[in-house]
Amino acid sequence: MTHQAAIFITLGTLAGCAGPPTPAPEPVTVTNGQGEIAGEVTADAVILQSRLTTEAVLVDGDVPGAPGVARFELALSEDFAGLTESPWLDATAEDDYIVKALMDGLTAGTRYFYRLRYGQTRRNTRVGPIRSFSTLGGANDTSEVNFVVVTGMNYAQFHGDGARAGSLQDRALGYPALETILGRDPEFFVATGDNVYYDVPFARFERTQTYLRKKWHEQLVQARFIDLFAKVPTYWEKDDHDYRYNDCDNSTDNEPDPSPELGAATFLEQVPVVDPNDPNPVTYRTHRVSRDLQIWLTEGRDYRSPNMTAPGPGKTLWGAEQLAWLQKTLLESDATFKILISPTPMVGPDDANQAGRQAEGHDPFKRDNHSNPYGFQHERDLFFDWLDEHDFLDKHFYIVTGDRHWQYHSIHPRGFEEFSSGALIDANSRLGRNPGDPESNDPDGLIVQPFSSPEPTGGFLEVTVTSRETPTAAFRWFDERGALEYETIKAAGL
Repeated sequence: MTHQAAIFITLGTLAGCAGPPTPAPEPVTVTNGQGEIAGEVTADAVILQSRLTTEAVLVDGDVPGAPGVARFELALSEDFAGLTESPWLDATAEDDYIVKALMDGLTAGTRYFYRLRYGQTRRNTRVGPIRSFSTLGGANDTSEVNFVVVTGMNYAQFHGDGARAGSLQDRALGYPALETILGRDPEFFVATGDNVYYDVPFARFERTQTYLRKKWHEQLVQARFIDLFAKVPTYWEKDDHDYRYNDCDNSTDNEPDPSPELGAATFLEQVPVVDPNDPNPVTYRTHRVSRDLQIWLTEGRDYRSPNMTAPGPGKTLWGAEQLAWLQKTLLESDATFKILISPTPMVGPDDANQAGRQAEGHDPFKRDNHSNPYGFQHERDLFFDWLDEHDFLDKHFYIVTGDRHWQYHSIHPRGFEEFSSGALIDANSRLGRNPGDPESNDPDGLIVQPFSSPEPTGGFLEVTVTSRETPTAAFRWFDERGALEYETIKAAGL
């Protein structure tokens, strides 16, 4: 690279606007205690995020925020020669002391270095550690790409007193799988939802913005998250537990549960997903990663019909607009491998019923996702009809899912394949439902399942796409410590 690409910046909150002089603020400790996160990287843009805090550790169960100012400095080398700066950003209580900047005009397939300059005022600042990310290569890139997919980051269970909770050493650092992932040097990290659990433990579930934010703070301050995100950019989806509560929809019958508006806003606030200046943000999107790979990230909560709606036409998990976008962009893609990354499963199998619900006098049927007959299976079947009609079985279309707490590879009777990442941590994992299990939603055993975790284990799914004469996509499951559990490799044209 012989020159600095032009970089244009879109900002959340501008600091230092002209106005009458104000009294000097009282000195406070200001640090970037939760590190930085690069999100939603494309071939020419990235969203950079940090949060100003008074501490880099939990204090009374939270990480206190600090008012101040900050800006991001971005360069092509670690000496920051010829750096580009974002304008100053205010860190305020209204935005949970989070600062974000969308920086575009970047060059495809390029490693960038960035750091946060921050302080209580612009006259007294320091710089944080150097972080980095790489832009996507785009449609002409033939480099090998590997990325990881995770779900189920249950802080309360990992830090609890259960038999499978983390060791004291691991609790001090965070989830072991994060260190394992960093050692595999992925191009990017996809979090499919259940990133935090607002409703676990349920006895301490407070329906306030302060409490919802606290769940993110306690998670992201863990050292292994900070270390991973210092080098690996991220994509984020939300599911039920990091939206409102288990298996939630958009109904508001259970006040004072967190409202759909609060759940959606908190997600967009806490992680870098959308342009901070976009007045109408949309969280479903697609990214062309390389010549041979395109990914789709769907939104499973904002547009869904009530779960209790009778199955059939008109009941939707995606909403008409998102479905139309998904079909249109799939048809437009000429990528060899097309991977739909969904917060919830489409194939399964899943549980047929919700544990304990019938005994409590409630509707027992599982209704939350596309694999549930009483849920959104009708919409799934219509989508599979459409995929069949347009020959996507021969176009290397695959589904990757989060949500389920076990790792699996399943094949629907119609041939569509689904890969479940399984829970990130051992303490949040369980045995799955196998085809033919009378307690599953596939009691007749119609689904073919080449792999399901033989015992409860945390871990992640790694996907590697190689652009050779015959491009391949390898799907590999690892446990927390990096032991390979299972792999399957798909070759173009086969």
